[in-house]
Amino acid sequence: MKVVTVCGMGFGTSLMLLMEIQDMAAKHGIKVDGEAVDLGSAKGKSCDLMVASSEIAGELQDESVQVISIDNLLNKAEIQDKVLPALQAIEAGKDK
Repeated sequence: MKVVTVCGMGFGTSLMLLMEIQDMAAKHGIKVDGEAVDLGSAKGKSCDLMVASSEIAGELQDESVQVISIDNLLNKAEIQDKVLPALQAIEAGKDK
């Protein structure tokens, strides 16, 4: 599945977030391909899920995919609690 992580500049924060999501997903047997992008590049991207900081997520609410807002990008527990159920639901949907 493809996950797009979004931050203001498209590197740094979004890349860190993507690596954390990929690591967490791998531990649960889910393969995540991803892309770290800036807000302008994120709009209209083809993906299964978008994840962004709470400041940026509001700008993505018109996207056709689920957008997950993360309040503290350094909080691995928050990332797992919010993102893992979405990844598992997408995986379950693909099995049908």
